[in-house]
Amino acid sequence: MHQALRTRNVSRPVYGAPAAPGPRPYPRPVRSLIDADALRVLHRAARVLQDELPDLTDRLVAAIQDLEPAYRAAVTSDPAATWQEVHRSLRHSVASLIDPRGSRDAARRCSWKIGATRAEQGLPLDALLHAFRLGGSLVWQGLIEETCRTAPEDVRLLVHIATDVWNFVDEHCSLVADAYRQVERQLAWRRENRLRVLAGALLDGASRIADLPETAHALDLPEEGRYVVVAVAAGSPSDGAGARAAHGRDTRVYWHTGVEVDYGIVLLTEDEAEAESGGVGAGVGRGAGPGGDTGPGSRAQLSAIPPVPGGARTGVSTAVSGLAAVGDARRLADIALDLCPPTGGTVRLTEHLPAALVASAPDLGMALVERVLGPLSGLEPADEAVLLDTVATWLTCDGSAQRAGERLYCHRNTVLNRLRRYEQLTGRSLSRPADLVEVSLALTARGLRTR
Repeated sequence: MHQALRTRNVSRPVYGAPAAPGPRPYPRPVRSLIDADALRVLHRAARVLQDELPDLTDRLVAAIQDLEPAYRAAVTSDPAATWQEVHRSLRHSVASLIDPRGSRDAARRCSWKIGATRAEQGLPLDALLHAFRLGGSLVWQGLIEETCRTAPEDVRLLVHIATDVWNFVDEHCSLVADAYRQVERQLAWRRENRLRVLAGALLDGASRIADLPETAHALDLPEEGRYVVVAVAAGSPSDGAGARAAHGRDTRVYWHTGVEVDYGIVLLTEDEAEAESGGVGAGVGRGAGPGGDTGPGSRAQLSAIPPVPGGARTGVSTAVSGLAAVGDARRLADIALDLCPPTGGTVRLTEHLPAALVASAPDLGMALVERVLGPLSGLEPADEAVLLDTVATWLTCDGSAQRAGERLYCHRNTVLNRLRRYEQLTGRSLSRPADLVEVSLALTARGLRTR
């Protein structure tokens, strides 16, 4: 059986996993040339803002709640935590205005933590950046108001530091966005990895009953329902971005990328499930072989199977009930895939159950070949091949020597003479049902061995 879940060597790095979150080194901005008077005005106003941080925090929380709807739910659900977060950010920001060298790293770590935390909570990034810009506006407004109150003539000096203040705000908005996206990538990778583990265990038949509700939710498929598993080799039905759920108009399927084979877990509609169970429309066309044409009823059933790339080998299991039985369906899909010819095509197990019986027990199949076809081994290879080809063609034509002769480009009497010779050499009677079943299965086993 093919492997659905790739095992990993724990001593090797797991490629594709995002790095652990953390602020990247950020070049310190070159401060503009600010004269001593401008710095004095900035520091004086900033120290007053430090003393009024609780009030400043209240104002910013109210502004965020009023102007940013996406943040409103976070403020309402945990007002104390939100207030502390805003207070901490403002404290570091104002301290950075007074002592850039001593406070900048702590301020950056604070902003990074806020970005990472809000990413884990699912707050939209736009809302978070809007909140940071509101905070920058409030601090700048506070600097101007305090300077106007205590020394109106010094307000003009703040023009010299405006660029530095807004560069600081932009730097922290970029830092928050980097933290948010890095954590978002890591969370997405964890979810994808968890999904692969759940789907792999389901296909391997190793899923615990207690995990089924989580698996059903992750795959967006119901626990109960009728399922088939599609096994695809030498081609992938996925889009290269990894296994994911895909929903068509009438079809729901989850594709799982395996080591050698991709698997689709297909939820059948009620009509398709009835057809799979042998109800109306479940007929099988005559003469259908692996990869060959099927009858109208079978084509109707194939509408449940999403299209796969040309040249791919595809095996479709019989229907099973519930996600808990998907592991059994996967094993049946592997058997159907083994019946598929190397040139490609689709084999539905419901249409090839006798061949599946032989394929599922290869040792018994070879024993049957030796018992039923062994007496022909003493013939010349070409002579043996003619007899076996004639018997196989006659069986495919439902025992019609006329049709078999047309396919073999010979007279019907030639077909009948070859059949009689086969019976004489093997001691089998093609008119005896028990012998006919053994001959048919032996020919199937021989065909699988010679592929």
